[in-house]
Amino acid sequence: MDKSKKRFFIALLPPQEMQDRANEIKQYFADRYNSRHAQKSPPHITLQPPFEYAIDSVPTLLESLSNFASTRQGIPITLSGFAAFPPRVIYINVLKTPALLSLQKDLMERMETSLGIVEPVSKKRPFTPHMTVAFKDLTRQNFHAAWPEFQERSLQYEFVADKLTLLIHDSSRWNIHSEFPLS
Repeated sequence: MDKSKKRFFIALLPPQEMQDRANEIKQYFADRYNSRHAQKSPPHITLQPPFEYAIDSVPTLLESLSNFASTRQGIPITLSGFAAFPPRVIYINVLKTPALLSLQKDLMERMETSLGIVEPVSKKRPFTPHMTVAFKDLTRQNFHAAWPEFQERSLQYEFVADKLTLLIHDSSRWNIHSEFPLS
């Protein structure tokens, strides 16, 4: 990758209590199913998938996100059980509410019109909000072992997402770069 650029993505992070629970589930996948990749980022709901952005233009990115966030209100989020993208991904299911779908769509449009950031894959498939607990290094065999266990497992959690979070990749993991309060 170009040294003058870094990788970023934009997400909603749950409160610390739910992050701790999600991290325990990720640890379970690491211990039981040898799937550690999900541990490389804090628990989150991706709104804008990873993109490369010039380091010297980051102030423009921050200003754009700050302006966007200031026009939006916090939104209720409901986590409900588990779901999967077979044969590699298991995640905490996030209910698709009109408020969440609208926030994500508007953010993607803002990123494209004001910053020229486009995610071609996202344009082709519907937004499925989720909080990943195992992916990438979860083998097909381990997916088939883990999925029956998680398919029926209950998990209910509600919170108000009151900020957008910009994460940056440091070449080994994702870290919080900045947060933007929703009004």
